[in-house]
Amino acid sequence: MYFDSIGELLAMDGHGPYVWFCYGITALVLCVILFEARRRRLGAEQRVRGVVRRKQASANKAKGKE
Repeated sequence: MYFDSIGELLAMDGHGPYVWFCYGITALVLCVILFEARRRRLGAEQRVRGVVRRKQASANKAKGKE
């Protein structure tokens, strides 16, 4: 192992704050991307369901008029 203790791992010869900050920002950005993609997918699914409902309703209405 490169570091003899957890304290040395966190400090990383003085570069620890920068390194861990970068890891944190990267994790945050990945989480935001993940949640935004999920939100957009759910919104798209809702829009598709609405289109399908409207088409079914108009098809049922057209059948009722004949």
